[in-house]
Amino acid sequence: MFDYSNMIAVTNRHVFDDAPDPEAAFLRQVARVAGFAPKAVVLREKDLSEKDYADLTAKVLGIGEAKAYLARHLVVHNYPEIALALGIPRVHLPLAMLKEIHAAKPDILSRFDVIGTSVHSVEDALEAAGCGATYLFAGNVWETTCKPGLDGRGLQYLREVSASVSIPVYGIGGVSEERMPEVLATGAAGGCMMSGFMTL
Repeated sequence: MFDYSNMIAVTNRHVFDDAPDPEAAFLRQVARVAGFAPKAVVLREKDLSEKDYADLTAKVLGIGEAKAYLARHLVVHNYPEIALALGIPRVHLPLAMLKEIHAAKPDILSRFDVIGTSVHSVEDALEAAGCGATYLFAGNVWETTCKPGLDGRGLQYLREVSASVSIPVYGIGGVSEERMPEVLATGAAGGCMMSGFMTL
């Protein structure tokens, strides 16, 4: 079996919109992904309201067969208050939000063990690291179905971002199991998949 330990899963529940019970199908897939033991699972359901996101996060944490894994590896996206309320010390924030919280409420960030953000340049990476990020998503490396028509920035871009900071950098955008050797050869810590993990 492929070793997913240097890959991060990013969720997209809309893959299951046509299922008879979309939420149940999504939760089953999260449980399946947990069984492959990736580095982390980022619950990136950015179209949900804060209340709906909190409800979904609680349901994900309650998946019986994956409960122990998710308690240690689930990353809350966009809502640090929800993460803190649920006792999850891992959060992934948009860079603008990370900068805002770092400037205005740094005590909030101090309560997290893991803080991620997404960057699109070396300048972004340096700024994110300076604001307390502990890992970065750098993308998009290749063109991806999530952002059709947007050219990939390429492996040299990923190499430059990875070399610019001392924290782990994960390539995102068009990453697959087959492309992981190329990703790791840049000096990146690993790669992220959304569609790939949602259809495993």
